[in-house]
Amino acid sequence: MPLDKKNGCDLEALPVIKVENLTHVYAPGTPFQVTSLDNVSLEIAKGEFLALAGATGSGKSTLVQHFNGLLKPTSGKVTVCGRDVSDKQAGRTLWRKVGLVFQRPEQQFFEETVFDDVAFGPRNMGLSRDEVQERVEDALRLAGLDPVQVGRLSPYRLSGGMKRRAAIAGVLALRTEVLALDEPTAGLDPQGKRQLLNRLENIRRERGVTIIFITHSMEEVGLLAERVAVLNRGRLAMTGAPREIFSRAEELREMGLDVPVPTAIMDRLRAAGNPVRTGILSNTEAEEEIAKLLSGK
Repeated sequence: MPLDKKNGCDLEALPVIKVENLTHVYAPGTPFQVTSLDNVSLEIAKGEFLALAGATGSGKSTLVQHFNGLLKPTSGKVTVCGRDVSDKQAGRTLWRKVGLVFQRPEQQFFEETVFDDVAFGPRNMGLSRDEVQERVEDALRLAGLDPVQVGRLSPYRLSGGMKRRAAIAGVLALRTEVLALDEPTAGLDPQGKRQLLNRLENIRRERGVTIIFITHSMEEVGLLAERVAVLNRGRLAMTGAPREIFSRAEELREMGLDVPVPTAIMDRLRAAGNPVRTGILSNTEAEEEIAKLLSGK
């Protein structure tokens, strides 16, 4: 399923999202003034899978809400597909370029059936009935839902995991350049988390869409992310590949984060004098290192 070329990024050489010295202050000039983001600069490449990590209150959700114009910078600049999000004309079409799935997807549903909810965006794009039908069915399948089985159901009858998928389908039907998800696995059981994460990777591979994944779970970061940006108290604390980020375990812990369990185990074995490789991301890698250690190789 291709992206909507009419609404895509024409300037392929540019980052799909560029954040320059972004500061955001809530309730400025009042006793409730809070600086949520402080001079943040970040570039996100087209087709990238970026994990945006940080403890609660670090500014992750505030940052992402600038990407589709829900929030405007107090100072600094955010561009999407080369267009300044503060520009009124550009702001009118941001919802076609950046799709945002909130942490509680049930708050995004407002139609009586799953089909109608997913169809809301395409209908408002002025597409024909056949085009809407094709987009809805395609988006539901890509999100891992059978259009025949769930299309006429109320979205509130779905399980937690299926609600997340239906909410994602509503964004996929727009064929946006960017899919941003705020803690999408929150409240799901381990199997549901794995299924959703695998589905996201399939979506990125099949569509070439840029995925921004907000999480405080470093286990999830290690599974899929190509690059990690860590926020701490509104500032960008570090960016890099997962192995690079997890090598700074002590700094992460000081920020209220942790490293994946396999990484922590290898770090402890290395600290105890065992010749094991650090920067481990998965259970499989950890098992291989432990097997080498036990065999004396």
